[in-house]
Amino acid sequence: MKCPFCNNNDTKVVDSRLLKNGMSIRRRRRCENKECDRRFTTYEHIEIQMPVVVKVDGRRETFNRDKIFNGIQKACQKRPISTEQLERVLENIEKNILEESTKEVNSVLIGNLVMMYLRNLDPVAYIRFASVYRKFQDVEEFVNDIKGDEENFNTLR
Repeated sequence: MKCPFCNNNDTKVVDSRLLKNGMSIRRRRRCENKECDRRFTTYEHIEIQMPVVVKVDGRRETFNRDKIFNGIQKACQKRPISTEQLERVLENIEKNILEESTKEVNSVLIGNLVMMYLRNLDPVAYIRFASVYRKFQDVEEFVNDIKGDEENFNTLR
């Protein structure tokens, strides 16, 4: 591993720790260059090939973890929800997607998974996400759709 401070190729791992249920490793490293001798942290993550997302209009696009995370984050703005909780929700969504399909996943399934996890995490965040995701035209449509979500979520579990 190259030192980010002096570009020396000779670095030493001084500490390694498993993170996130063994899916990541955090390594503390030290530059072996005596003039630098600085420490830095690296992370190793398992890279899993996610399925292609099939949009409602039939378009296909690559799975974008950041896009889902940003949507969840916006729904949870100004709510008492930690970044760790948001990461856990995203990890659970990814796990469900991998269990459901191998090559392609429908965007509707992703949206429903997000709503299911947000509903369990924070009702306000759930309502925020659902109102944007479903593009409701009026309050009655919103209320009827939210009532019907209970049946949809039970089939996802």
